[in-house]
Amino acid sequence: MFKPTRILIPTDMSEHADKAILQGFDIAKQFGADIFVLHVIPDHVQQCTVDYCVDVKLSEELQRQVMEGAKEGAKKQIERLVGEEAAKATLDVKDGVPYDMILKDADERAADLIVISSLGTTGLAKYMIGTVARHVLLGAKCPVLLVR
Repeated sequence: MFKPTRILIPTDMSEHADKAILQGFDIAKQFGADIFVLHVIPDHVQQCTVDYCVDVKLSEELQRQVMEGAKEGAKKQIERLVGEEAAKATLDVKDGVPYDMILKDADERAADLIVISSLGTTGLAKYMIGTVARHVLLGAKCPVLLVR
């Protein structure tokens, strides 16, 4: 019987991700598993555009604020959904290509289960799997639970 001990739950803070968080916490509760929640910011704050650049220190400060804001948003999402159980999760925010960062984080944490929403913030194709979820399915070294 499969008994996960380290569960990674990626979130994009959408309603779809709410379902994955609830499912992941439920599984973790059943098996006493560690929970890791990850939010990936897809775009790093750009320092330069075509005709001007922002000071490096300002760019770094903006990036820091974006990361802090994302972490606070993800924390509120988890607390809203699972209440006191949220304290049992390790929350991390990274920037980069979402599916790459999810796969990298799963490897680094030796996750034995990834619980991810089949759709993300766009939710465009209600009956199709999302791009991030598809890449995670294809690249994961551990089981992946898709939540609709």
